[in-house]
Amino acid sequence: MRNRTVVVGLAAALLTSIGAAQFEAVSLADFSGEEIFLNYCSACHGESGRGDGPVARTLLTAVPDLTAISRRYGEFPTMRIADTIDGRGPRIDAHGTRTMPVWGYEFWVEEGGDVVAQREMKEVIAKLVDYIRSIQDDSRGQIRE
Repeated sequence: MRNRTVVVGLAAALLTSIGAAQFEAVSLADFSGEEIFLNYCSACHGESGRGDGPVARTLLTAVPDLTAISRRYGEFPTMRIADTIDGRGPRIDAHGTRTMPVWGYEFWVEEGGDVVAQREMKEVIAKLVDYIRSIQDDSRGQIRE
């Protein structure tokens, strides 16, 4: 009987250690900008960022082609894109309602809603901005890497 108790105890300890290893906390900041984009943005913006995601056709507002941002603005407006993704800044009523999720808040909550989460949320948005910058078309329609 004593051997059985030892075996059961060892099995429980092993399962506990395996379970802990399987469920390590993972932060969105651990992923690349492309991975974050594909998981959170591509449903509307499409895998290539051209505004042709599967959800885009169901929306009343046209989804912008993210590969044409530099062409539209003459250069890539880093802060404007970061602020648009974050979405928590002041809303300009003349621009209409916001149809895109407020990702700054969503990422902050997903990361835990605390001071560390705020830092990680900013890192996630920076990775998204860098990824969107990397998919810009040049004037000949070629993707710049």
